[in-house]
Amino acid sequence: MAEQKQKEQKEVKTKVSAEPKQKKGRPDEHYAETLVRIYSRDIPGEKSLYVGLTYIKGISWAVSNAMCHILKMDKKIKISQLTKEQIDKIEAFLQKPQLYDYLKNHQRDYESGDSKHILTNELDMIREFDIKRMKQIKSYKGMRHSLKQPVRGQRTRSHFRTVGVAVGVKKKVATKSK
Repeated sequence: MAEQKQKEQKEVKTKVSAEPKQKKGRPDEHYAETLVRIYSRDIPGEKSLYVGLTYIKGISWAVSNAMCHILKMDKKIKISQLTKEQIDKIEAFLQKPQLYDYLKNHQRDYESGDSKHILTNELDMIREFDIKRMKQIKSYKGMRHSLKQPVRGQRTRSHFRTVGVAVGVKKKVATKSK
């Protein structure tokens, strides 16, 4: 009897060792290698909703969190698990986001005075027009942009030397004494 148990244990050990070993860490989650298109941007299916929304240009972490809260969607749900209705709901919200003004990325617009939240390529165009306007009216920020210097008050003694002549300490030339 003892011999039979030993043989059975050896057989079980050989069967276990024949199975492929799993990687350490997280267990493999089988999400299809899919890309979900939300607001003209491809988002990987294995990302959570909270992380995936930040792939859209103009959506920060704070806006993504606020969207999940306002739309009453779980932040941890995977993008590939979203239904068509949920994706449509997200896109409808992005068309006209109802956020607090401090979350919007274009506050107190120059022309209309409204606070807007701008997404994708339009964000680049509006930022470029704002910089051109500042240069044209010769504001401090506009002048710093045109000189290719830092705009937000950074120190320039040791950084931002790629443009123009480097400024540094000059050594005194040794003169011959008579």
